[in-house]
Amino acid sequence: MTAAILEIHGLRVENLAGNVLVDNANITLMPGEVLGLIGESGAGKSTIGLAAMGYARGGCKITKGRVVIDGVTIQDLTAEGRAQFRGRRIAYVAQSAAASFNPAHCIMDQICEMPVHHGVRTRAEAEAWAVEMFRTLELPNPETFGARYPHQVSGGQLQRAMAIMAISARPDIVVFDEPTTALDVTTQIEVLVLIKSLIRDYKIAALYITHDLAVVAQIADRIMVLRHGKLVETDTTAHILHAPQQAYTKDLVEDRQSSDVFQERSLKSGREVILDASHITAHYGDFRVLNDVSITVAKGETVAIVGESGSGKTSLARVMVGLTPPTSGSITFLGQSLAGELKQRSREDLRKIQLIYQQPDVALNPRHTVGEIIGRPISLYFNRSKQAVRARTLELLAQVGLPADYIDRKSTALSGGQKQRICIARALAAEPSLIICDEPTSALDQLVADEILKLLQKLQDDLGLSYLVITHDLGIVRRIAHRTTVLLSGQVVASGPTGDIFKPPFHPYTEKLLQSVPELRESWLDEITAKRAGGPATG
Repeated sequence: MTAAILEIHGLRVENLAGNVLVDNANITLMPGEVLGLIGESGAGKSTIGLAAMGYARGGCKITKGRVVIDGVTIQDLTAEGRAQFRGRRIAYVAQSAAASFNPAHCIMDQICEMPVHHGVRTRAEAEAWAVEMFRTLELPNPETFGARYPHQVSGGQLQRAMAIMAISARPDIVVFDEPTTALDVTTQIEVLVLIKSLIRDYKIAALYITHDLAVVAQIADRIMVLRHGKLVETDTTAHILHAPQQAYTKDLVEDRQSSDVFQERSLKSGREVILDASHITAHYGDFRVLNDVSITVAKGETVAIVGESGSGKTSLARVMVGLTPPTSGSITFLGQSLAGELKQRSREDLRKIQLIYQQPDVALNPRHTVGEIIGRPISLYFNRSKQAVRARTLELLAQVGLPADYIDRKSTALSGGQKQRICIARALAAEPSLIICDEPTSALDQLVADEILKLLQKLQDDLGLSYLVITHDLGIVRRIAHRTTVLLSGQVVASGPTGDIFKPPFHPYTEKLLQSVPELRESWLDEITAKRAGGPATG
């Protein structure tokens, strides 16, 4: 009988205050098996993933239990012994690639470091393998892509590079912590196909952490549902999707199914345009990232910008907030011309347009408390007393669904979803007219994301807020967007009311995006890849 490659017995993880983050977790993973970990933000998914490597987050510690890899108890090893296991026997793909890569080293050096260090490949072999992987994942200019630094590629491209880095030393186990969160739906398919083929071909065992049931359904043999650090339900993927037993699991399944339904929204009054970006062209050096892009946003309206990684979505957001001055074109906001450069805009201009960032890990100062992070725009724009700032901060925490005692915590003690909610509260603190949401729920589990979307819609209805939502999640677009613009290679290929964008006839690229949204069926990935390859689906 084949022995388990990973065993976790009675795992208990606490923070320094004695709060239990994971309570009595038990996991058995066989070679080549994939276990999906599903649950809301703060459920303990990433904590278990890190503990599998013998790690605990800063301010946390493993207080009970054993982690056994191929018969070896990790806690019994010396620091040097654990270092030999990490990367070679068990590897980790983090949720935020931008926070995980070293900005001072090129991508190729970081990918080659692990296989060379463990003697798996020579430097030349590692480079050749990396270039082949760049080509397989359709990264731009695969022969020279590795010479770039992390800040010189898009978030989706960097996430793909991180998956390559994790498997470079041929580990037995890989912990995938939201590996496709930052990816558009078309790129997500390529990464999922790669992950699935590597697991199959190299008999890699995996813990796959995600908040998207449709994604984990394509990869996992079994699914474990967690909440508040405890097991809710565990079963085969088929049983979890089609016959869940617990109420919380049923809610997860029903919420994911509802994201595939288009919910038509209409403005309460006439379309009063407050933002008019006309014929915007922008460059990074000599490279043109936007080409003659025009877009309007009305008061109380949500406009979605969709497109694959590198299509120019985030670049458009940077132009709107003045971080990337346009090469040509004009921006009118609330009836006045808006300066292209941030330093030329007035404080009132800055207050009225706020940005919710894609990657909360790198958007929050780890040295500041939550109260300082949210309170700063209140002090900056409204000059309120310390007591008034604190009171308003507590109101905002309640609005985004976080407890009052988080006001004195630092962001390093929060989960990815909790960090993103802090970013949303910080944007709301300035009381803006327009909020540019760059993947605002990409780090959130399904139910929390649904709460945030409902919150944004309620604020919009109550305050007349306008949103420019940049996303690769077409489920979000279906649920909240009045209008949608589709970008490809920095150009607009489709634009109009969301209902029209989601109805045939489609632009070919729009159709590709729609067909790439994972469905809540275990066979979906095999079917879609077989269809594109022109052959029969395989299990």
